[in-house]
Amino acid sequence: MLIVEGRKFVLKPFDSEEELERVVVENAEYLFGPASIYFPKSLIATRDGTGTIPDGYVLDLARRVWYVVEAEISKHSVWSHIAPQVAKQIIAASNPVSKQSLVDIAADRVRNDPDLQERFADEGIHAIDIRRVLAEILAKEPIVAMPIDAVKDDLKEWAATLRIPVKLWIVRKYVEFGRPEIVMYEIPEEFGPIVDTAQNEEDSKIELARYGVTVADLIDADLLHAGQTLHMPYKPRNGEQRDYRATICEDGSIELLGKQFSSPSYAAVYGIQDAGSDRKTVNGWTAWRLENGENLASIREKYLSQE
Repeated sequence: MLIVEGRKFVLKPFDSEEELERVVVENAEYLFGPASIYFPKSLIATRDGTGTIPDGYVLDLARRVWYVVEAEISKHSVWSHIAPQVAKQIIAASNPVSKQSLVDIAADRVRNDPDLQERFADEGIHAIDIRRVLAEILAKEPIVAMPIDAVKDDLKEWAATLRIPVKLWIVRKYVEFGRPEIVMYEIPEEFGPIVDTAQNEEDSKIELARYGVTVADLIDADLLHAGQTLHMPYKPRNGEQRDYRATICEDGSIELLGKQFSSPSYAAVYGIQDAGSDRKTVNGWTAWRLENGENLASIREKYLSQE
């Protein structure tokens, strides 16, 4: 149960898979990260000429991977519903014609969308290299991305046996007690999946642990200290270069422009929006740097190596 100013919100199942799918489409950046591009449902022809309709595709420019997205509700059977559906989507995704179509669609979208151009620029991808990078990403095997309302043991067992890597994100629905028309949704923090078979077992544990590390953990490990200054250079489109400076607080929060934020990413978003950007997500772990130029992601890796 969630309580907001005395109002109670209770956990409720999604009304349908379509409802969950809509939430995923509207909040894709919060699931897949600020360097991701989401392609909504479209018809992809398979080798035998029939078709399958995945819920979407995602290209992650930061990690240089791509996802076949299948939003699911946990009441569906893993073996009679989820497994065969995902199998069809993997076959469709392996089709070179489908991959080339995604390259063409992505390139067209970037050409007409300044926000997407900014994402490529943030990852050091020049306009002349966009098609090449897209083709390199799509030449790899896809990862199955599954936002779902709950993860049961049989789903984990199936994911572990699949040849294609699988990532599972939990998305929950809450309704106000006595007023079911008032709805809120819970999205994972810092783009973190609850299950990730894309690595070997040891690497997977480290990857999942990475999502749970906080600035407070780094302070406790004497890798950062309260009062330390962070800076984030940012140049908005058609704007002047800015250098935002923030302070690490004793509780691990980050103070920027007189406000405190619980995570580096929230602070970074507030900064770039102050500069005039419309972007909703930023990877604060790579955006914020110490005075010596080292970013927080590097400090986090040092912390994980000590575990």
